[in-house]
Amino acid sequence: MSKEIELKKTSHISEDLNLEPIIKKDFAWTRKKLLSTKDLLKEEVELILETAKVLSEIPTRPVKKVPTLRGKVVINLFYENSTRTRSSFELAGKYLSADVTNFSISTSSVKKGETLQDTAQTLIQMGADAVVIRHQDSGIPFQLSEHLPPHIALINAGDGTNEHPSQALLDLYTMKESTGNDEPLDSFLKNKKITIVGDVLHSRVARSNIWLLQKFGMDISVCGPPTLVPEEFSKFGIKVHWNLNDAIKDSDFIMVLRLQIERQEKGLIPSLAEYNKLFGLNHERIKLAKKDVKVLHPGPMNRGVEISSELADDPNYSLINKQVSNGVAVRMALLYLLIFASGK
Repeated sequence: MSKEIELKKTSHISEDLNLEPIIKKDFAWTRKKLLSTKDLLKEEVELILETAKVLSEIPTRPVKKVPTLRGKVVINLFYENSTRTRSSFELAGKYLSADVTNFSISTSSVKKGETLQDTAQTLIQMGADAVVIRHQDSGIPFQLSEHLPPHIALINAGDGTNEHPSQALLDLYTMKESTGNDEPLDSFLKNKKITIVGDVLHSRVARSNIWLLQKFGMDISVCGPPTLVPEEFSKFGIKVHWNLNDAIKDSDFIMVLRLQIERQEKGLIPSLAEYNKLFGLNHERIKLAKKDVKVLHPGPMNRGVEISSELADDPNYSLINKQVSNGVAVRMALLYLLIFASGK
């Protein structure tokens, strides 16, 4: 049975923040956890992006704050360093007036043997309304979810080589926003091609994007050396290329992944110079893609390795800076929707 989403203009929403376009929906938002893009409904993705569009105006105001999450507690629980993602979630919470606390794991009780269950109890006793977790091991956010009560929102900000759902959502938002297309995602992504270039094997960003974009029928190709892009990825229903020129032909979007330098030390690539020669994206190579192709990169970049500085800074092609600002908007939307989900 269809229901209206239970998001009403009450004291937790600023009077001058126009959320009217996202209030009436033909389904009820009930999700409290965002751990993967695999189980996201198309309607949920559409609502996240619509909400992000409304909230994106906040950082452009003279006073960059609204009372939407006043009195709510957001805890960033980062077991792995990530200045960009943590800062993005921190700003997202603060723009919405939440009380945001960053756990410094290197100095916490975790280093003294505290279990994940103990950590969960600490978060509960601290009155957390939302927890954002990043961990170097795959699956940890899913385990933490089992120890948290259902009323606490939980966001996976990256777990090992598994997933990074908020990054995939901001990437999709950036692609759509760059075209100014207001069509539903099914129509927008139909017959469009994206090529993901780089270390796909170890990339949680690539995996989350693949699961998300496949929902809407996008043509997805991956490209890199065979050691980083094995043939097995074709089992996901995507195209595998080991030649960059072939891969990016007729692409609407190209996503360049950061090459981790330790891959060279493990012998997965012969040298950084060789990698750049074969798989580095630049102005010359991008001519093989569509004329209006756009380039994305989750950052931080290795300039001169996976992408040239000239291309990364070219506003005619690069969406990299927009990804950063859009990341805050999408994460504001996630905090808002997850915290105020139906049921609490």
